[in-house]
Order: sequence, then C-alpha cells, then structure tokens
Amino acid sequence: MISPNLLILYVGNPAASGRFYEQLFGRAPVAQSPGFVAFRFENGLGLGLWSTSSPEFVSSGTGHRSEIAIVVDDDAAIDALHETWKAAGVVIEQPPFTAVFGRTFVALDPDGHRIRVCPPDK
Repeated sequence: MISPNLLILYVGNPAASGRFYEQLFGRAPVAQSPGFVAFRFENGLGLGLWSTSSPEFVSSGTGHRSEIAIVVDDDAAIDALHETWKAAGVVIEQPPFTAVFGRTFVALDPDGHRIRVCPPDK
C-alpha cells in the first residue's frame, strides 16, 4: 500500500521560509541546505521547502491552489492560535469564522501558501 509522507512547497527563499515554519511549528528543521529545508513530525509526515531557483527545480505549475491543514482540538484553541500567529506578524488571509465544518482561519506563508487551521473531522 502506498502511503504519502512528504509535502513539498516550492519557495523563493528556503532559509526565510524555514525560519517562518520553525516559528509556526515550534521546532527546528531536521535538514537544511541552501536550496532545501525539511521538517519531520511525530505522525510521520514531512514538510520540505524547496527553492524555486534550485537547478533541480523543474515545474511549469504556478499559483497556490492547495493548503496545509493543521487540525486543532477546539474553537478556543483555534482562536488562541490565530491570536498568537497574528501577534507574531503572520499574514492572516481569512480571519476566524465558523464554516460548515467548524471554526477555521487561513494564514499565508512568505510565498503565499495557504495554511488552514481547523477542527478535527466529526
């Protein structure tokens, strides 16, 4: 059975994006080079930040049509995380509101990738 375990975001400045995500996640990257930064999580998922100017980067895609979703236990925790990120200067694209699936908000990383915070599936 195939089990995806790595998400890669293409970024303009891996070091700056790495610092951004280090602040968001409260953890240091597990690997860093001039063109790539990687994080690993307890659930086995990895996040890679790959430089769009790396000679190995080949893509004709554009735009940010996906999201990283971070599941948070309850509405109060979602609102608290929003306030923490906002105070830290994180760009908030969509402030907290209650959608059909529950309380949520969307932040942006330095390259405009969407980061949605939401409750667990019910």
